[in-house]
Amino acid sequence: MTGMKAAGQKKLMLFGGRTHPDLAEQVADQLGIEVAPTKFQDFANGEIFVRYLESVRGCDAFVLQCHSDPINESIMEQLIMVDALKRASAKRITVVTPFLGYARQDKKHRGREPISARLMTDLFRTAGADRLMSIDLHTDQIQGFFDGPVDHLFALPLLADYVQSRVGSPDEATVVSPDSGRVRTADRWADRMGAPLAIIHKRRDPDVVNQVKVHEVVGQVNGRTCVLVDDMIDTAGTIVKAADALFEQGAREVIAAATHGVLSGPAAERLQNSRISEVVITNSLPIPKDRRFEKLTQLSIAPLLARAISEVFSDGSVTSLFEG
Repeated sequence: MTGMKAAGQKKLMLFGGRTHPDLAEQVADQLGIEVAPTKFQDFANGEIFVRYLESVRGCDAFVLQCHSDPINESIMEQLIMVDALKRASAKRITVVTPFLGYARQDKKHRGREPISARLMTDLFRTAGADRLMSIDLHTDQIQGFFDGPVDHLFALPLLADYVQSRVGSPDEATVVSPDSGRVRTADRWADRMGAPLAIIHKRRDPDVVNQVKVHEVVGQVNGRTCVLVDDMIDTAGTIVKAADALFEQGAREVIAAATHGVLSGPAAERLQNSRISEVVITNSLPIPKDRRFEKLTQLSIAPLLARAISEVFSDGSVTSLFEG
């Protein structure tokens, strides 16, 4: 069965792009349906062609695609999938991007710069998306960029409960924000775990570009298990330097946790060779074999996505998934 019907013969259909088929399959399993059959083709010049192999008329469509390497292709593919659904008379289209590409460019730091995150939401709206669903957006205000409902999901319960089971007593743990920009995320973690909060304050050398001179640790970390939290780990430079600063201050152990494992370039090697004992991420992005390493633990967000999709489909409450 590729779809699930509700009262009034509304039909839920799940469509998956090509960047992370495993996740689409897992979500479909949780929903008790199958991923809708789709034909993808790449033309010789790199253009993408999409065609659905069964009727989508009147359906409630959920289009799941991870904005992953090659990122621009995966975004374009999802836009084309949405366009095809709109032109085939799908009733409502929800774009599901666990990790939204270009989300870091959400404001102008200096003149003559783009706000690419806004462009992304505009593109999806233009393609025909009615709703957007994402997990741990880089900043909360991106919800306001999209002209329509946005379901902003959090991987915090999943990650924090796992880390809690590893740490044991919250009396021995400290949640640490790797820089001032992640304090709100770390604060939510500290509340959830009932643990104190520490912050790493980066002081930059005014004479050297892109170089952090000192990492000052604000908070009690001596003799404690430190949980370094972030929304994503990209090249892992920030997180590894932060861990070093914590060990200098007498931390007993450092565990790193993040929703999105981008793991670009030297990340896997850096993390494996660091003093961090475990790196906990979700499967919001596919991790190719060459980027996997011994210390990596990956938790599945499929149950969370499936529950949110189910709530949206049955006109239930997505907020209820995060309260209490």
